[in-house]
Amino acid sequence: MIVVTTPTGNIGRHVVRHLLDAGQALRLIVRDPSKLAQEVRDQVEVVEGSHGDADMVDRAFRGADAVFWLCPPTPAATPAAATVDFARPGAAAMRRHGVRHIVAATTLGRDTPWQERAGNATGSIHMVDLLRTTGAAVRGLALPGFMDNALLQAGAIRQGKMFGPIAPDKKLPHTATRDTGAAAADLLIDRSWSGQEDVPVLGPEELSYAELAAIVSDVIGREVRYEHQTYEEYKSAAMARGLTDAFAQGYVDMLRAKEEGMDNFAARATAIIGATSFRRWAEEALRPAITEGPCGGALRARNPEHALFEATGVYD
Repeated sequence: MIVVTTPTGNIGRHVVRHLLDAGQALRLIVRDPSKLAQEVRDQVEVVEGSHGDADMVDRAFRGADAVFWLCPPTPAATPAAATVDFARPGAAAMRRHGVRHIVAATTLGRDTPWQERAGNATGSIHMVDLLRTTGAAVRGLALPGFMDNALLQAGAIRQGKMFGPIAPDKKLPHTATRDTGAAAADLLIDRSWSGQEDVPVLGPEELSYAELAAIVSDVIGREVRYEHQTYEEYKSAAMARGLTDAFAQGYVDMLRAKEEGMDNFAARATAIIGATSFRRWAEEALRPAITEGPCGGALRARNPEHALFEATGVYD
């Protein structure tokens, strides 16, 4: 039995699809089961509730062989509360019920000079440290920024702009949520691995935000410029969206670390390299969202002045 958290999220839904295609027995933890497609509900066991709740995870992890773990976005919390503290009940339940394999979504940054000063990334790394105390074999999928975050700027892109605080010419790795979900599913299906380590999941190239904007321009057939914002503007926009000062500062610290080179430490030779290039992703996912109207659900476009915050956040 494999337990999947956030099964309707932007990563979790891909994990579920791959596991069902492989004929795996699944138990899904979901706050709102109505968000699951009926064809999915017909093939899985559903546990309704939050995987931050001790009683719920005690039920969900009983008899489980493996778990896909992802902390949901909690913008009103501090970085530590949103990651380590949220995961404490789950870690205790996994230890109690003898879960043998855990695949967890985390960030790049472990074993770099920025590990303890990267804000929300630091919280995510410490969350994996907590999961390691369960005694299970653990793979942290260490992720850079998502290509999919560009969908959060759909409104701004229609106006010819993309926003962000990272320098326009700083080349960084990016990944597609579809490739992250596939990587997680592969590890959950073939559980011959052991030990505890983080494995980067990267796209096939490193690109600057200016290059991303140029690709978007070419794909949608209209000019889109990357507008470089200050970190003060970024933080103000984040707090206007309802983030606490601590959580907004956590994003600032994480993005500064990325700009200084934290994500470039990931060794491509030992990473999982996704098949999806940014151009391919933009053609298949972004262009329809731009040309066919606002995208829905978790990726619904919002006001352009807030897009600079959403563009570089990590979401579920």
